[in-house]
Amino acid sequence: MNSTPTSSRLRGALNPGVRPREVLAWSLYDFANSGYTTVVLTAVFNAYFVGVVAGNASWATLAWTGTLSVSYLIVMLAMPGLGAWADARGAKKRLLAVSSIGCIAATASLALVGPGGLWLAVVAVIVSNVCFSIGESIIAAFLPELARPEALGRVSGWGWSFGYFGGMLTLGLSLLVVTRSQAAGETATHFVPMTMLLTAGVFALAAVPVFVFLKERSAPQQGVATSAAATAGALGVPPSAAGKSLGFMGVMRQLGASWRATKAFPDFRNLLICGVFYQAGIAVVITLAAVYAEQVMKFQQAQIMMLVFLVNITAAAGAFSFGFVQDRIGHRAALGATLFGWIAMVLTAYFAQTDGGFWAAAALAGLCMGSSQSAGRAMTGALAPATRLGEFFALWTFATRLAAIIGPLTYGMVTWVTDGNHRLGILITGVFFVIGLLVLTRIDMRRGEALRASQAA
Repeated sequence: MNSTPTSSRLRGALNPGVRPREVLAWSLYDFANSGYTTVVLTAVFNAYFVGVVAGNASWATLAWTGTLSVSYLIVMLAMPGLGAWADARGAKKRLLAVSSIGCIAATASLALVGPGGLWLAVVAVIVSNVCFSIGESIIAAFLPELARPEALGRVSGWGWSFGYFGGMLTLGLSLLVVTRSQAAGETATHFVPMTMLLTAGVFALAAVPVFVFLKERSAPQQGVATSAAATAGALGVPPSAAGKSLGFMGVMRQLGASWRATKAFPDFRNLLICGVFYQAGIAVVITLAAVYAEQVMKFQQAQIMMLVFLVNITAAAGAFSFGFVQDRIGHRAALGATLFGWIAMVLTAYFAQTDGGFWAAAALAGLCMGSSQSAGRAMTGALAPATRLGEFFALWTFATRLAAIIGPLTYGMVTWVTDGNHRLGILITGVFFVIGLLVLTRIDMRRGEALRASQAA
């Protein structure tokens, strides 16, 4: 039977030997894990942590942001070594399985958290977020193995758009649980644990195809096995036989070695620096948009939840459609266009005086979020050396997690010193996008792709 035009176009975007079902399974992993960030970190458990677990104490919000910061710090230190270990052993899929099980189990354990269960909540959030971040990095490292270089943007966009729909599905099911429970007179201590089990269950089911259909194509790299051993051993992953010292110093040595390796790839290094800045701005939107909506625009809870849906819908559309644009106009131009969009979003939100103006800003944020996240992943795939994909994608994860600390912390400090001026906080956030745009001009994609190709030769 002849293939359909759609099937032919799909196969034309993939590397030789890659089946469409592998890409579908790979995209479904984004679908699977997005419910975690949407429900646990953005829409449900964060408010439950502050209002119920911590009893609305004066330090409750700080405890939540501090918990996330600790998890991001762990990821920043651990991922380069874990990525190098996965490259050394040809074990990206194995590490993906371990991190997925860890995130699912820790998310399910949040169902046990009730009033006063602060430390259980802290530990479970740290473990789940660390495991989520590891999985997010490793699944991205498969992208250059699946997609042809000229199709990285569209294939990355497929994954991101699937992810946003997964977040909407999990959030929608959770909201159904919440509304029915509230109608029955139940409190948050009853329905929030149910949403945690639901989120873990959706993650587990939707992640199955990636382990059934996605192939591990990378071969063990003996030359980098020793350098990854320290970090891998410190985190419970089987170390290589060479066995350097374990623990914190081993982690730092691997991190330093990975950073020094980027000296030979200056455009990839500039991408990391660019990513720290523009991802800091995105982190503010992800973690604090609901706070801004409540404090400045006086949105109620139902409006905020609909706002999350709008951002996810427009983000899915942006990720899917802009991937094709990215492959046509180039990675750098595409990312630059989204950064201009982010600057426009910040100004729209800053000047918005009506609900309509803020809804417009939210829609623009969603479009920019999906496209810029997809563009960053595709650029990383275009510039990372083929034999060190796990390690270099881990450095990208390092950059995004550093940004997730810097951005919200800066916003918080601005609102603190200005006695709650959230409008100034969002305006200052725009500076991150401006700096990211300036650093982006230093990236030469032709040179970077040539260096990547020469390393693989």
